[in-house]
Amino acid sequence: MPTIKEVAHRARVSVGTVSNVISGSVPVSKRLKDRVLEVIKQLDYHPDHVARSLKIRQTRTIGLVISDMTDPFFPQVMRGAEDAAWGANYILITLNSDDQPEREQQGLDALRSRRVDGILLAGAMSADPARIRAIQSSGTPIVCLDREIAGAGVDCVVVNNFHGAQQCTLHLAGNGHRQIAFLDSGVLDSDLALSPASERLAGYRQGLQDAGLAHDQSLEITAGSRPEDALYAVRKLLATCPRPFAAIAGSIRLGVALLRGIRETGLRCPQDVALAIFDDPVFSEAVDPPLTAIAQPAYELGRKGVELLLRRMQEPQCPPTKLVLETTLRIRESTAALLAPVAHAV
Repeated sequence: MPTIKEVAHRARVSVGTVSNVISGSVPVSKRLKDRVLEVIKQLDYHPDHVARSLKIRQTRTIGLVISDMTDPFFPQVMRGAEDAAWGANYILITLNSDDQPEREQQGLDALRSRRVDGILLAGAMSADPARIRAIQSSGTPIVCLDREIAGAGVDCVVVNNFHGAQQCTLHLAGNGHRQIAFLDSGVLDSDLALSPASERLAGYRQGLQDAGLAHDQSLEITAGSRPEDALYAVRKLLATCPRPFAAIAGSIRLGVALLRGIRETGLRCPQDVALAIFDDPVFSEAVDPPLTAIAQPAYELGRKGVELLLRRMQEPQCPPTKLVLETTLRIRESTAALLAPVAHAV
C-alpha cells in the first residue's frame, strides 16, 4: 500500500503539501494541487484516516441511529442527513435499532467506540434519558430526531405532529365526515406527550373539539408495526357498529392496510370511508383514489439535524435548541366531500 511519503516523492513536493491537498485546510496552488492529485490517482493512494483521527481527535464521521429502517419515512431522513454531512466533509454511519432500547444502546456504544464526532438519534419509545445525558457529557454531542426524549436535555429536531393531525381532522369534518377514526402504531397515551403518536392523538382530539364533534375513544386504535397486525386492527375497526366514515392513519403501513380492508369489505374510498395518511409516499397520487397526505418534511429533518449537530460541536456550552418543522396537508380524492354531509347510514 503506497504511503504519503511515496506520493510526496513522486510529485516532487513535501509531505505537508500532500497533506494540505488532501485535507483542503490550507490553500495550495492549482499547479501543485493538480500534480499531487494525479500522483494520488496513479498510485491509488488512500489516506489513513484512522491514524489522522487519533492525532487530531476528530474522525469526520457522524452516527445516525434510527428506529425502523424499513419505514418509508426514514430513508428520506437519512438522505437529508447524508447530504448535509457530505457537504460539511463528514461521513454518515447509519444503524437500525428496531425500536428496541437494548439494540439502540448497543448501536450508541458501537458508534462511541468508533469515536464518531456526533450522533443523530431517532430514539426508541423507551429510550433512557440518563444514558443520553451521559453520552453527551462524555464529549459526544447528540441531536434527537423526530422524537424528543424527555429529560435528556439535548438538541432536537421534531415535526409538528399536533398541528398536522388537527388540520387533517378539521378538513375531514369540513367535508361532512362525522365518525372519524384515528390509527397509529405508537402508544396512544396523552401522558407520553413527547411521542409522535401521542402528539397526533392530541391534535386529532383538538380537531374534533374545534369542529364540534363528539369524542369517541373506541375510534382511537393502536396497531402493531407489522403489516399483519395493521391489517388485523383495520378489520376490527371496520367491523364495529356503527363503523367510522373516515380515518386518519399514522403511517404508510396503516394507510395501505386501511385501503386493503376497505376493499375486502366491499366498501369504497372515499364514498364509504374517507382516508388520510401521515407521510406522502411516491405512490400517493398513483393509487385509486389518490391519497390525501399529511406530508412530513423528512429530508429537512435529517438535514437540520446535521446542521444542529455541527453547531453543537462548535458551541458545546450553548443552551439546548428545539426546532419544530411544519407538516403540509396535501388534499386529494381519498377525502372528498360527502354528497349528503350529515346523513350517515350504517
